[in-house]
Amino acid sequence: MTLSRAALAGASATAAAAAILIRREQTRRATERFAAAALETLLKAIDANDADTGAHVRRVATYALILADAADLSEHECKSIERVALFHDIGKIHEALFDIVREEDSLSPAERRAIATHPAVGASVLEPLRVFYPDLPDGVLAHHERWDGTGYPRGLKGRRIPLSARVVSIVDTFDAITHPRPYHSGQPADVARQAINDGRGTQFDPDLVDLFLFPPVYARIAKAERVVEDWKRAIENGKPPVQKRRANGEDTNVPDITFRWRPVRSGSTERPASDPALQTTR
Repeated sequence: MTLSRAALAGASATAAAAAILIRREQTRRATERFAAAALETLLKAIDANDADTGAHVRRVATYALILADAADLSEHECKSIERVALFHDIGKIHEALFDIVREEDSLSPAERRAIATHPAVGASVLEPLRVFYPDLPDGVLAHHERWDGTGYPRGLKGRRIPLSARVVSIVDTFDAITHPRPYHSGQPADVARQAINDGRGTQFDPDLVDLFLFPPVYARIAKAERVVEDWKRAIENGKPPVQKRRANGEDTNVPDITFRWRPVRSGSTERPASDPALQTTR
């Protein structure tokens, strides 16, 4: 049976439309991989400049995802929080601030003012990626805002602070207290827990604090804190993140849409994602 010219034309148009859709999807995925590769490069730059900060932002991302999962946030919101957590301190990798960050003595008022510029510096670094991740620069800019409006740099208050920044603010404080810095030693987790409770409704979102302190959630975060405490050593030893695999099980060097950022733990060949403390239900 011979197809009519109209039928042939229709089939040809359908095939052309399908080809366009396929090319658009390929372009979209290639663009997303390019953006993920840019983030992975930035994270490696943080590692190369300061293994302490590289380990810190990974721990913060781990805790942030636990809290986000407990809050039953959407996949999009979790990914946004993950990115803000990983890059919230990128502004400290700056010539004018780096020596201050590494200073072992207590910071002077002038040094504290200089450090307070790091959210704006970080947002500026990430601004070119806004086309891919529209909420990333704003989340990084706001991670030192306070619930009562006395934070910096813009004095945002309450729910005007991006959700990602509100989550990161809590877990960033937890990690800053429990892990040593050049100018102070690490404190027990219970000290950090009390500090977060004390900041409920002033420094931190009260609902998120209640969730953080909810015993099953806090138990997951405390367990994760013990699991990831040696990530600095893993970064210094050059242990790379575990690669994603294709569906057929073969490794690939092509960055996936979400890159792996958890390093292999020192002295272990265990895949980090298999640690129950690091798992989410998503």
